[in-house]
Amino acid sequence: MRGWWQDLTDLVLPGECGGCGRPRAVLCAQCRAVLSAAAVSRVRPVPEPPGLPVVHAAARYADEVRATLLAHKERGALALAAPLGVALAGAVMAGLQGASASVGAGMVSSRWSGAPVLLVPVPSGRRAVRARGHDPARRIALAAAGRLRGSGIPARVLGVLRQKRAVADQSRLNSSQRQGNLAGALAVAPGAARLLCEGPVVLVDDVMTTGASLAEAARAVRAAGPISNAGWTAAVYEGETWESREEQNVGSTRERTGRRPGRPGIAGAGGAGGVVDVVCAAVVAASPESFQINRN
Repeated sequence: MRGWWQDLTDLVLPGECGGCGRPRAVLCAQCRAVLSAAAVSRVRPVPEPPGLPVVHAAARYADEVRATLLAHKERGALALAAPLGVALAGAVMAGLQGASASVGAGMVSSRWSGAPVLLVPVPSGRRAVRARGHDPARRIALAAAGRLRGSGIPARVLGVLRQKRAVADQSRLNSSQRQGNLAGALAVAPGAARLLCEGPVVLVDDVMTTGASLAEAARAVRAAGPISNAGWTAAVYEGETWESREEQNVGSTRERTGRRPGRPGIAGAGGAGGVVDVVCAAVVAASPESFQINRN
């Protein structure tokens, strides 16, 4: 597991570019351009797993982008979370805009007015987190939330998904095998479901290949079901405590100011009846084939 001094060394004295290996850069200008050059696109794997929400991706999972994500995930280049978070924030905004267009801007504004966008990361397994020393998707999500807030979009990270059971390594599994491997593997943490009613839920991850992880995450969130507003205020305070601890890891202070979302009954604070709503999903990168959404 990484020590705090290793994290500090990465931030102050970056060894090499995470994308191309060029020395003395966290992510060089050329690799930053590759990460953000392509327009954010809707992506869809084939075959598409049942229950997969609409997914937007910032870049293709190849070359420099793939190297950057692997450097962050597997080699602990934690400073890369910032540029990766910028890319993820772009995908989140594209997904929200698409959702607004699909159901009508008036309906969206009346339901979500003043509510924070809730970024729900797909969790890594406990063994993987221990081995890596961090949860990559959650760290990138926190950076993306900071970026969204800086753009005037209220956003929070809710790390409420938990693995109910161990799953096999998916690197050698095909699409159907991944779906079977993950079926029923995730659940919303006890007592956390009501937090998902505070605003539009956007599932986030670093990479999408087959879509099995996002589909299972969507199933778990939807399974939380309609939530009453009883006990809502206490749950919000508890959620702020969870997030405050996480935000300290990436240096953000805004979520530690004591600011709380609106009270129950305010438009956008949970929708009709406090129903959990998975609006869309967003990832930093997706397999190149999934960008061919208009194929016959």
